[in-house]
Order: sequence, then C-alpha cells, then structure tokens
Amino acid sequence: MKTLQKTLLALAAGSMMTVGAQAAVNYGMTAQPYIGAKIGQYDLDSADDATSYGVYGGAKFTPNFGIEAEYMTTSDADFSSNREYSADVYGLYGTYDYTFPGSDMYAKGRLGVSKNKVDVDRSGSRSDTGIAGGLGLGYNLASNAAVELAYDWYPTVDNVADKGDLDASGITLGANFKF
Repeated sequence: MKTLQKTLLALAAGSMMTVGAQAAVNYGMTAQPYIGAKIGQYDLDSADDATSYGVYGGAKFTPNFGIEAEYMTTSDADFSSNREYSADVYGLYGTYDYTFPGSDMYAKGRLGVSKNKVDVDRSGSRSDTGIAGGLGLGYNLASNAAVELAYDWYPTVDNVADKGDLDASGITLGANFKF
C-alpha cells in the first residue's frame, strides 16, 4: 500500500507540473510565484479541535490556474480524556482562482494529493495519503499581497481504537505575498 501511495503522489505531482508548464507556454506568461502563512483550526473526528499553523507557496501560470504546496502542523489537543494528539499535513494541489468582475475579491478552489499524519499519545501515529482539497475566498490587498479564508479537507486516518476512520478538515486564515 505504501508503494501505491508514493506512486500516486509522484504521478499527481508530475501531472500538475506538466499542466502548469503547458499553460505558461500556451498563454505566453511566466509564472507568478507566491509564499504565505496560515493559522486556523484542525478538526479531527472524535477529538477536540487543534490550533493549526503552516506555510504554503506556489505559482500561478495563468490568471486562473496554478500549483500550490503546503505544510501545516497543529498544537496538541485532547483526543480523549487521557490522551492528546497532534497532526502534520503535507500537500500538493492544483488551484483555480475566479476573480469577481470589478472587484479585488476572488474564489479559490484547490484539489490534489496530501499526506495527513496524526500522532496520538501512547497509541502511536496513523497516516494516510490521498485526495485532498479546499474552497475559499480571498481578497487582494494590493497587486502583490492577499488574504484568504479557506475550508480544507484532508485524507482520513485510521482510528487508534480501530473503530473506523477519522475524518479531518480545517478552517484557516492565510496571507500571501506575490513576487
């Protein structure tokens, strides 16, 4: 199973890079890179929400299409009455932005592959790699800076008590700077 997950991650990354390169050639544009930071809440089923924070970066190859990578981690939060958990998320996504006419506001969607790793005290860690994505709204503060509010979903992980899967999602507020 681990080989399949690595193969899917490599295939998705290669496909997204190829699409981005073709878009840059077809539209005669160069990529506009950006970096950002985010903070929010990470929601794991059957547990308290944890504070999440992370960094992300990417490039837009057209006004609408791009690619984005993310690393996010969480604070410790209660998993049960006597155990805590923390999580790490690594992701690679294709993005689509739609700017509302006559406005600096935009909608953003992203879809890609992510690894969601959850560590639970005295129970070890569980992780899964799979399809992940998100939807959000952004506002361009200037031509090179924006803020984004997003809802993201991540791959499910096995419950440490082996009673089914735990769904994972999050809400974040981020800011990015474009070069």
